[in-house]
Amino acid sequence: MIAMPTHRLAGGTFSLALFGSCCSVRHLGSEAMTEIYKPAIRAFVVASLLLATAMLMFVAVNTARAAGALAIGSCGAFGEAYDFATVAEARQTALSKCHGPTCRIVTVARRGCAAFAIDFKDPCAASGWGEGPRLGGTQNAALEACYQHGGKDCVIRTFFCDARG
Repeated sequence: MIAMPTHRLAGGTFSLALFGSCCSVRHLGSEAMTEIYKPAIRAFVVASLLLATAMLMFVAVNTARAAGALAIGSCGAFGEAYDFATVAEARQTALSKCHGPTCRIVTVARRGCAAFAIDFKDPCAASGWGEGPRLGGTQNAALEACYQHGGKDCVIRTFFCDARG
């Protein structure tokens, strides 16, 4: 076996054999390990703080933009607006998207959902809308309202969830 010289690195020693599996390593003390990993630990802490700050900013933006509105009119006309900063902006946008003289705001969503259902075979007949914290329940409420108003083949025409809804 041809042995290579022993080397010293940061308080530890090791030697390698060129042919064979002889290795000896003396473990570094905890103080030496701390010194070696200080830059990595600092980088990890800084990266974690930056990530936490970014997440908080993202949540703040989403909760700040948490206003939505649903406008409906006759014969299946509708307008929706969501993720607006204010309820007034959401209402105005929903009304401007609803094409028809009978359009009116039926619900405002604040971190929730809204849905609008119409009778598929006769959109000018029955319709219904729903609101709630979760999409599934909101769509069910809209369909139930449509059937209660005489709809035979009610379908969801539109739906939205505002921010965290």
